[in-house]
Amino acid sequence: MKNKWTVIYYETPDKQCPIEEFIDSRSKKNQAKLLAMISYLEELGPNLPRPYSDLLVDGIHELRIKLSGEQIRTLYFFCYQEFIVLTHSFAKNDSAVPEIQIKKAKAARTDFLKRYNEKDLKVLINENIQKTYRD
Repeated sequence: MKNKWTVIYYETPDKQCPIEEFIDSRSKKNQAKLLAMISYLEELGPNLPRPYSDLLVDGIHELRIKLSGEQIRTLYFFCYQEFIVLTHSFAKNDSAVPEIQIKKAKAARTDFLKRYNEKDLKVLINENIQKTYRD
């Protein structure tokens, strides 16, 4: 059965992918844990409960992961009723998510929604799925 939600890693206009870079910077064990939590988010979407996920502000959510004693946060937003866009990840050192991180996620959301409408995004996802099956 297909998940209702599709996770997308945000890419900047110059094709940098902060989520991919963050995951790649971690040990294989921590990469597996990160990817498992992302898969869990994809499966449950907005029904992923605390302590795994939480709404921060203005439609920006956090995926909460503990890796090797570090509190990791991945910020994301929902769009077009079927997509979850992961903007970036960081190690959280304070009790609250820093405002600069929330602003970064909001800026990524603004950029993403400016570049992709729902129809174009669905076409792009289908093309990528077909390419994956061919490779």
